[in-house]
Amino acid sequence: MQLEAQEHYQKQSYRNRCYVLTANKVDVLTVPVFQGTHHQPVRDLRVVNDQPWQLTHWRCLQAAYGKAPFFEYYAPYFEPVYQKKWTFLFDLNYELLTICLKLIRFKRSLNLTEWYDKTPPIGLFDGRSIVNPRNGPETYVFHQPVVYQQNFGQEFVPNLSIIDLLFCQGPAAPDVLLAGLQE
Repeated sequence: MQLEAQEHYQKQSYRNRCYVLTANKVDVLTVPVFQGTHHQPVRDLRVVNDQPWQLTHWRCLQAAYGKAPFFEYYAPYFEPVYQKKWTFLFDLNYELLTICLKLIRFKRSLNLTEWYDKTPPIGLFDGRSIVNPRNGPETYVFHQPVVYQQNFGQEFVPNLSIIDLLFCQGPAAPDVLLAGLQE
């Protein structure tokens, strides 16, 4: 599987944010980054570490999922990520992606692109800009959300971080993901 590692940073994207369900609302966890431009490679985008975002994120995850059925099992995989000071956003994202793929037992290797192609070769699907917060929640290109028991509330909240699925469903998470794949 090929992962785009040379694209230009896109503001207002999922590259530095995710959504989690807390007791009262959906909360946005945002990794602060130094001002990026549309022409800056995402690999060069630096994380701002002069504020305690790691501690804030980890406390939010503990509060939101501390009583979730699989928090104690999966938390040790994620906690070290939030104890480290990251220099580059790409490295943080790659680490989190690697952990999540391991936990859902996704066994394909990740290959990073070596250069940026604005227009990829014919026959290669380009999904780089499709998954974006500006696209409405009804924009399901790759996956149709499947309802599962979440930690809070009676109504299912789609489009949360995969951490929600892992902490709430544990080993059943891959089955939930597979059930929602678009054909």
